[in-house]
Amino acid sequence: MGNERNEYDVFPRIVRAGRETVITIRPLFDHVRFQADQEYTLAVHAAEGETGQVGWTAVPKIAIRPQNGEVRIAYPFGREQEYIFVLERAGKKIAEFRLFALEADLFERRPYKGDFHMHTYYSDGKESPAYVAAACRKIGLDFMAITDHRKYGPSLEAMRAFAGVETDLRIYPGEEVHPPNNPVHILNFGGRFSINELFYSDAYGAEVQAIADGLEDFPSGVDRYAYASCVWCYDKIREAGGLGVFCHPYWFSTNHYDVPVYLTDLLLERQPWDALEVIGGYHRFEVESNTLQVARYHEERAKGKRIPIVGVSDAHGCETGSLFGWYYTVAFSPSTELPDLIANIQNLYSVAVEALPGETARAYGPFRLVRYTQFLLREVFPAHDSLCLEEGRLMLAYAAGDAQAGAALAGLKGRVEKLYAHWWGQPLSGR
Repeated sequence: MGNERNEYDVFPRIVRAGRETVITIRPLFDHVRFQADQEYTLAVHAAEGETGQVGWTAVPKIAIRPQNGEVRIAYPFGREQEYIFVLERAGKKIAEFRLFALEADLFERRPYKGDFHMHTYYSDGKESPAYVAAACRKIGLDFMAITDHRKYGPSLEAMRAFAGVETDLRIYPGEEVHPPNNPVHILNFGGRFSINELFYSDAYGAEVQAIADGLEDFPSGVDRYAYASCVWCYDKIREAGGLGVFCHPYWFSTNHYDVPVYLTDLLLERQPWDALEVIGGYHRFEVESNTLQVARYHEERAKGKRIPIVGVSDAHGCETGSLFGWYYTVAFSPSTELPDLIANIQNLYSVAVEALPGETARAYGPFRLVRYTQFLLREVFPAHDSLCLEEGRLMLAYAAGDAQAGAALAGLKGRVEKLYAHWWGQPLSGR
């Protein structure tokens, strides 16, 4: 494709599979205006072919004429897949447009980008919570949480920093949980209270011991306490209304994996957690760990297991030139409300994205969602991210004390949802 994404307004771009939909192609600038007295042709290519198709045959060209400066075509979209519209005049290609047809379940969900494993200067990060939150919007995230080591308060500070202004970034509470004498790292995303603070209570040891004593068919050689304390943490996170994530299982640290593999094996077998960090925040020299996590994910899926997944940056600074923005989650959800995000991640409507600088972004997860996400990365998220960029810049200015930036943010609220409503051809029901 050339510059078609910026020169034409094509809507809707995401349609229902198995239905006829009217597609409008509207030029935005004089140098691509349609000539009213000329005939155009449109060829529609189904990227994967249609059901019942035998081999690849020439695609018929549909004759169309502009009306009121735009062209409209009613097309019967078939199965769920990507469609390519090729527009020609006098036998010469002038533009190409990509659309995606979705089954009802995905069509009724929107793609939201998020990261909920990041650190601030309250643990081992570089910047303040307000700065990190604003920087997240600047790079195109729709939801986020700060998860400092053993600290819940910094995430609340980020929420307070923007409590008085209109912004579409959803900021949620979080923390990285470190059970005492346990190598497993755990994320509390969205929980209403801190899990780390509970380790200082008298009840913690007794409750973990009770879990350990009740473990049945427990393999020899595995630390009962370590596993039981993980179970206790994940139970508490769910009690708090949050999502409990098993972090970086194949992080190689100090000449060995941070978590012994026998403990990782048991955690993957019994799944006391809510989601697996299948793509984690590894530097370039550490990406083998992500390769192993993805391979292990597919192996466990092949056993028939349901494995909710996330991708996170584990960034320790937004301006360090590494990690921040390299890895994130795309959650397919009716909204960015916390219950919706958690429910849809748990119901396998999420993928993990690896977007290393200078490389093509890659999505990981269920095939159907990966196929769709690769389309979104090319065709939807660039426009989405450009809207977020302006909002993020104003959030940074507001965090630096510019009150006028706060007023300007109100004028930007809802732009991503309007874009999505336009490209999906309708707002979400009930919104």
